[in-house]
Amino acid sequence: MINIYDDINRLEATFRNTNEFKLLQETVEAVRGDEEAKNLFTSFRDIQVKLQQKQMAGEELLEDELAYAQKAAQLAQQNVKILAMLEAEMGLSRVIEEVNRILTKPVQALYDGL
Repeated sequence: MINIYDDINRLEATFRNTNEFKLLQETVEAVRGDEEAKNLFTSFRDIQVKLQQKQMAGEELLEDELAYAQKAAQLAQQNVKILAMLEAEMGLSRVIEEVNRILTKPVQALYDGL
């Protein structure tokens, strides 16, 4: 019997050894080690989470909330350490998207021709 979880666990170990993961790990540590960058990012992330929760609850986002979130994002992205971390995260996201595309290829193939 095939145990897909063994393969996934091996993939996870491989994933942790990719250049993209290692770069993100390094940039996260750089932000974590810089109190100003850490506070800026934490504030930015907290605002994002609150707005997402509000959206998921079906509440309308107010213009001043969106403006505040945009300002927080701009401040965060002006920090070179945070910017490097976000760029590294985007690089890793591309790897994840590609893995997801490959994993779902058999399912997509089932529907071809319908």
